[in-house]
Amino acid sequence: MSTTLVINAHPSYNSEDSYSKKMQDIFKQKFKLEFPTEDFDVLNLYEEIVPRIEEGGLLTVWDKQMNNLELTIEELEIAKKSESLVDQFISHHRIVIVSPLHNFNITSRLKDYIDNILIAKKTFRYTESGSEGLMINDYKVLLLQASGGIYTDNDRYTSLEFSYYYLKEMFENLMGFDNFYIVRAQGTTIQPIQSQKIIEQAEHEIKSVFENFYGKSKKR
Repeated sequence: MSTTLVINAHPSYNSEDSYSKKMQDIFKQKFKLEFPTEDFDVLNLYEEIVPRIEEGGLLTVWDKQMNNLELTIEELEIAKKSESLVDQFISHHRIVIVSPLHNFNITSRLKDYIDNILIAKKTFRYTESGSEGLMINDYKVLLLQASGGIYTDNDRYTSLEFSYYYLKEMFENLMGFDNFYIVRAQGTTIQPIQSQKIIEQAEHEIKSVFENFYGKSKKR
């Protein structure tokens, strides 16, 4: 099994007009160039039924499990799906998230996914001195993010880009990942749209972080 998992969090993940899709294609080309006999696993979140924290969903399942209550057939399916998502996540030491920026944050389906992998005693644990990450054995994550605006100019919009800060803290601070990398395709709706320049910059950055992203890991 590959140790690289690509998590596609774009609602229109197959759209050829999607900058997120173009970035994923660039990553794939680089990956195949560096590791011609290997492949990576892909999880398309908008093809999946991702359990949510709500009544009748994860909220009910977790409450019943905490109180040692019997789950219904439907609740057992929710628990099984959630467990399979976190087990798949843990088994991959390189995580690539492909996502647009939606209203200054991650997509709703990606948030649901994060809720399924932030599981105490699996990806982190509680100690007397606070939470401690369990994903500490050469785990790294790369976010390939497309956005209509530009969020790296140190202006009023920079602090509004919550997705980067949220994901970085969840992966590095809470779960203990070694590194969190981000490559951005920015300004995709700013007129006149400079599509070629945007993609060329993203391609340059993907190639720049690739070696550090795989680092000491010998399995891909």
